[in-house]
Amino acid sequence: MAKSTRSTHKTRVRRPTTCRSSSRDTLYPLDVVYRRAGVEMPAMRIVAPDEIPLPYRSLLVHETDMTITLERHFGGPVALRALSTFRSGAWYFRRVLLVQEYSGRPVEMGAIRIKLEAFGARLKKEILRNEIPLGRILRDSGFKYVSHAMAFLAIMPNPEMMGVFWMREPKTLYGRRTEIVRDGTKICDIVEVLPLV
Repeated sequence: MAKSTRSTHKTRVRRPTTCRSSSRDTLYPLDVVYRRAGVEMPAMRIVAPDEIPLPYRSLLVHETDMTITLERHFGGPVALRALSTFRSGAWYFRRVLLVQEYSGRPVEMGAIRIKLEAFGARLKKEILRNEIPLGRILRDSGFKYVSHAMAFLAIMPNPEMMGVFWMREPKTLYGRRTEIVRDGTKICDIVEVLPLV
């Protein structure tokens, strides 16, 4: 029987900042992986949780693991497809697409910066294989962490994002920027963007 996600981690939802933010603050590390690939950044703005329409709000504003939240909503396991990966010092960057395992339908695109030294050899190997979503790896291993939702986002997708999400025309998408902390040290920065739901 799988362990409860509440026993292994907590997500704290912080009120998004209303001050001006640079893309480095708000879309980091998505801005880094896009710049490296020569992809134009999408237009975005920070929104309050209550400005996010349903069902996006229930998928983004919560205290549960994102992987399990998506699996519950879409009715089955999600698989990971790595779109790009690279290392920079102690950090591992990757941009991924999470898809329904049985249909291949995209359910999230994300960019993540991971501090590999925060994980033991087995977990590090699992992360670098780029086959299983990070949330499932951490949940199944009982890895303890705290996840902070730093900002919620309304995004007008760029052409690359539209292609990844099978969109014919640009429509507002929603996402969030999150930090994962273990023992008071940040070990991950994440930007997660949902397709049209």
